[in-house]
Amino acid sequence: MTRFTYNDFRYLERCPTSTNYLQSHITNLVYSSVNTKAKIETVNPETGEYRIILQGTLDWDYPWPGREF
Repeated sequence: MTRFTYNDFRYLERCPTSTNYLQSHITNLVYSSVNTKAKIETVNPETGEYRIILQGTLDWDYPWPGREF
């Protein structure tokens, strides 16, 4: 499993429309976090559109690139 880094946040909103690309980065983010939670903000049953807020804390015990211990 690839660790999610702070630099990866820049690519989440600009990622291609590939569901596999987004899924792998979101999965890496969740697995690289100490805790996470999801909040369903809206769901439109007519169009299938939804908005989910993902919130968490990255694991600081992992030696992130550029971070000195």
